[in-house]
Amino acid sequence: MIKKVCWLVLLATLGCQTKPQEHIVQTSIAPEDKETLRHLKEVQWPKAYREQDTILLDHILGDDFQMVDNSGNWSNKIKELEWIKENAMEHDSFYYEIKRLDILDNGTALICGTGHILNDSTETVYQSSNVLIKRDGDWKAIASHVSGIKTLD
Repeated sequence: MIKKVCWLVLLATLGCQTKPQEHIVQTSIAPEDKETLRHLKEVQWPKAYREQDTILLDHILGDDFQMVDNSGNWSNKIKELEWIKENAMEHDSFYYEIKRLDILDNGTALICGTGHILNDSTETVYQSSNVLIKRDGDWKAIASHVSGIKTLD
């Protein structure tokens, strides 16, 4: 029974439904939301980590943010803010390649792609997926998952 309840909550969060369409409250998705999300993921989020900018990261992450890293460890917003204060980025450059960006009618967005970390002549890549929710006009990250970290030859 608990699994069924959790599954129904997940479906509702992601915009799936078990009720007829007329019972869904639609959130206004602006045409510029896609560009806003792209800028947030490709520019602002990396900038927050690169510059150890806890104020910017605090604005990006929702208070209910949770992350699962490559090793399966869980983190939350408070731990992420503490981590960037203590850990300066030591790579030469970084960029994020968005492979999927979906915006659902209920104000939920999915951003998935590949992070590219360049250091000297070595490139390390990882895969990530992120869930964001539009709250009071601002997109807030509520979940992230990182996997597949590997160094390319």
